[in-house]
Amino acid sequence: MIVVAGEALIDLVPETAGAATAPLLPARGGGPYNTAVALARLGSRAAFCSRVSDDAFGASLYERLREENVDVGLVQRGPEPTTLALAAVAADGSAAYSFYCEGTADRLFEVPGELPADTRALSFGTCSLVLEPGASAYEELMRREATRGRFVALDPNIRAGLIPDADAYRERFRGWLPSVSLLKLSEEDADWLGNDIDAWLAAGPAAVVVTRGGDGLTAHTKSGESHRVPGERVRVADTIGAGDTVNAALLHTLEQRDLLSAGALAALPGDVWREVLGFAARAAAITCSRPGAEPPYAHEVPDAAGAGPGAH
Repeated sequence: MIVVAGEALIDLVPETAGAATAPLLPARGGGPYNTAVALARLGSRAAFCSRVSDDAFGASLYERLREENVDVGLVQRGPEPTTLALAAVAADGSAAYSFYCEGTADRLFEVPGELPADTRALSFGTCSLVLEPGASAYEELMRREATRGRFVALDPNIRAGLIPDADAYRERFRGWLPSVSLLKLSEEDADWLGNDIDAWLAAGPAAVVVTRGGDGLTAHTKSGESHRVPGERVRVADTIGAGDTVNAALLHTLEQRDLLSAGALAALPGDVWREVLGFAARAAAITCSRPGAEPPYAHEVPDAAGAGPGAH
């Protein structure tokens, strides 16, 4: 099982890209939430670890997890409202967000007890690692499980408008790295964080994967090697959920190959890296071809060798 820890929220998405006054359509989302759904659709056993509101939006978020066969045993519930993210979608499909998150459910997340015994990996990221007091609880969970030898994936997915002190956040980010096996981030996130990939690798992760939009993905490893695949060309509806799909596709493919350990990742040869990255690029392209965060199912994605379904 892969446990995804972090926020669930409602994206308010314009009905028409690039139109500032277009009607807003509510869509279930949040980086970790999207990652959990994408993992389940690709065929991995996924569990979601968060605090979700009892309000109407929260009930819808919770029900979708059940519909998508995501394990909800680690989901905490509370009366606090659901976080809202207002998405501004440009004409090219790129999205920017503003957040309404004061007093919302995810901020009151508490460290859970024991995780399921068959947990093989945990994934963290986005707003949940910024907004206190929940951020400290997620951080404690990350450190606890890394100490126990579990594979930890991190996607910081920077939302600069939520970060009051950029330097303090960057320092905190560096403090997470000794607990991280796989760091995935966008090119924009890497630049915002200082783009010091060699130092990040030295601090802990076995690999750093950088997404570059339509230009593809690159994996940087401790050995000093880099492995790159091009992006998949599609007609872009929007980019909402694309990075989350990459997270899920990387974890899914590594799980299928029994590579969810820092040691296995560090020893991965270049041809296997390109297969893993290629699968992630194909999965993300399908998400980009659809409005909102709608990741693909296994049968829609050619496998890492380029033929057949994504689940083995």
